[in-house]
Amino acid sequence: MSNGETANTFGAFIKDRRITNTGMSLREFCLANGIDPGNFSKLERGMMEPPNGEETLARYAEALKIERNSDDWFRLFDLAAAERGRIPHDLLNDSELVGKLPAVFRTLRQRRVDDDDLEELAQLIRRS
Repeated sequence: MSNGETANTFGAFIKDRRITNTGMSLREFCLANGIDPGNFSKLERGMMEPPNGEETLARYAEALKIERNSDDWFRLFDLAAAERGRIPHDLLNDSELVGKLPAVFRTLRQRRVDDDDLEELAQLIRRS
């Protein structure tokens, strides 16, 4: 996998970014950044839930050479939140958006949604 966009799990994404952005092996990366290699390996393999703390995620992003507020930055946080069954904190702070979420959930439950439908839904949300 060479493109973070194809990494649909937190673990696959951080592994892809580690390899692509740093070129380091897991052990080299962890030693260089003061991260426990056993736990990071479990994260990459999806054997451990992503961290909940924003500070920890930001530390990982920095170590993975992910630019703050870039698409990859938000993807890291979004994948972590999704795998923990949460809505990202920055979205929860938008009361107007939060008020629209129940309608989104109802729509998703009522029928199977394909990629085109999801893209259309994303465009509608961005414009609202």
